[in-house]
Amino acid sequence: MSEPMSRRTFATVLASSVILGQDVSAAPEPEVAPRPHPKRIEAPFERDYPPPAFTPSWRRPQINHLMVQDFVIFAHTDIKMVEKLLNREPGLINAFIDWGGGDWESALGAASHMGNREMAAFLLERGARMDIFCAVMMGQLDAVKAFLTLQPKLIDAKGPHGFSLHFHAQLAGPDADRMLEFLQSIKKVDLPPNPFLKKNNTQPKPG
Repeated sequence: MSEPMSRRTFATVLASSVILGQDVSAAPEPEVAPRPHPKRIEAPFERDYPPPAFTPSWRRPQINHLMVQDFVIFAHTDIKMVEKLLNREPGLINAFIDWGGGDWESALGAASHMGNREMAAFLLERGARMDIFCAVMMGQLDAVKAFLTLQPKLIDAKGPHGFSLHFHAQLAGPDADRMLEFLQSIKKVDLPPNPFLKKNNTQPKPG
């Protein structure tokens, strides 16, 4: 790798180009080292309690963490890459990734908070586990009522990145008004404009 050009050297070359009529723009730019890939930081932990009686054998390798990360990211908007990775590793369908601090997200969770019905339907067909956030976004009112009958406190549940049920209801397409009306009848919430409602015009970045 060539050494980076100093300010004095650059000034000299620039001055020479003006005097001699040389084209400095054609000169090769100094090479820039690639940015290192950020590394995951696992919180330190030591048991301060007796270990469980069962010790896992870990006979089979875990699905690669980078593959899980990419799969969940693609699940926000890129159905072709989701299908490609899922065909390669079917176990990804219900994989979760912790973005930090317990912010868990699955592919279905990603599709749901983006209001991506096509993606969610595809994932459900491939075996993703339906949850209340997806049911809200998909406009499945009977399913949402069943969830809340089983556990009323789910009205305060938070999905990936802290997005609420009401937030997901805003993305329920033709069922949004009906879903919001039901959720607001249980708990009134002031809702700002949802940034993912414009997804059909411009693809937003993953949550």
